[in-house]
This record gives sequence, C-alpha cells and structure tokens, in this order.
Amino acid sequence: MSGHSKFANIKHKKEKNDAAKGKIFTIIGREIAVAVKEGGADPANNSRLRDVIAKAKSNNMPNDTIERGIKKAAGDANSVNYEVVTYEGYGPSGVAIIVDALTDNKNRTASNVRNAFTKGNGSVGTQGCVSYMFDKKGQIIIDKEEYEADADELMMTALDAGAEDFSEEEDSYEILTAPEDFSEVRLALEEAGIPMASAEVTMIPQTWVELKDETDIKNIQKTLDLLDEDDDVQEVYHNWDE
Repeated sequence: MSGHSKFANIKHKKEKNDAAKGKIFTIIGREIAVAVKEGGADPANNSRLRDVIAKAKSNNMPNDTIERGIKKAAGDANSVNYEVVTYEGYGPSGVAIIVDALTDNKNRTASNVRNAFTKGNGSVGTQGCVSYMFDKKGQIIIDKEEYEADADELMMTALDAGAEDFSEEEDSYEILTAPEDFSEVRLALEEAGIPMASAEVTMIPQTWVELKDETDIKNIQKTLDLLDEDDDVQEVYHNWDE
C-alpha cells in the first residue's frame, strides 16, 4: 500500500463537512432518492440504500432526516429525475480529476463543472481520459482511536467477509474490497460492532502527482473548492498528493 494517510483526508473532509452540513446532507438526500427509486424503500432488500444510510449516519445525519428522505422518495418516486453524470479532466501539471454528479439539469451541471476546471487553469477532457489511472474499490477506514481490539482479528473479520486487502496506517486501518463485495463486507463489520470512520465505493489513484509550484497549488485548490460548492457534485476524485 502507499504511504498516504487516507484517514487524514477523511478527517479533513469531515471538518469541511461539519462547516457545511447542508451540502453533505443535500448530497446524501439525492443518493437516498436514487437508491429508493432503483431498489425500493426497504433497506433489508436494497443494499444500495443500506450503504447510503450507513454513509448518512457516519456523517451525523439525524435518523428522522434519513427516514423522511426515504418516505419522501418512496411516495414521490416518479418525480425523482436525477441523472448520474461523470466528468473527467486535468488540473494543473496533469493532475487527474474525476467528478461524479447527480443532476436534474445536465446543461447547468456541465457548465458549472467546466467553469471550475477553467478557473483553476485546467480542462475537461473526454470520457475515459483519466479514469484508467484509478481503481474503483470499496474502501473502509477504521480510526485506531475508536477501535482498540486486535488488528489481526479485524483483518480476519474483513477477509472472511470477502475483503481483498487490509493495511495498517499510523492512525487507522484501511480495508479494500471489490465494488460488488463492498456492501457485504461493510455489513459484516457493522454486525461485528466495528466503528467505521468512512465506508464508501471510491476511486483510488494508482499514482500521485506532487505539486510544488504555488500557482499550481492555488489553482487546483480553486477548482476543488468550486466543485465542492456545487450542489450537483456528489464526489470528486483526484491524484493530487496533498
């Protein structure tokens, strides 16, 4: 495994989310709506909805807000018209960026995403231009401060449930799964009472780009900040070594 502390990035994201809970709740609310439309309102029979609920709880979304979102989506399924769209492109010095969005207006979203890239001196590319540089994986991060049991025991629980890889970082444990096995592994850890700082299907860079030029760093930050402020944007993946 690389020496990158995934947990440091998680904590950084959490701090930003705590300062802007409305944004993360909007993101999760849309994910709930799409999950309910695709697989129904019962989490027991809808693994995608189960995973979104787990994500909501890890972001401190209140239970009644989650339940309201599910009920609204179930009663209003025909009005849920969000489309999944993905954009790929380059930031300064060839940093690879992938943007996942859920939108009810593709023209608006495309314009906003293009604007974010342009203002950071980057450019939107064609589909597939950078995604080959990433691996799609289920990723579960466990904070060492929250989990005091034996690391080998945790590793065996994860591997027995179908995980592909287990690694220990300075402040956390990282478990990787194939995307199709993620839900089952996450559920096994949840049932074992193991606290998870983060659990999601994500895009993990195969290589990282280090930026040393101050202008490049300001530009990539500008692009990421603009994307972060856009309610249509669900996730942003990049290979900038922060």
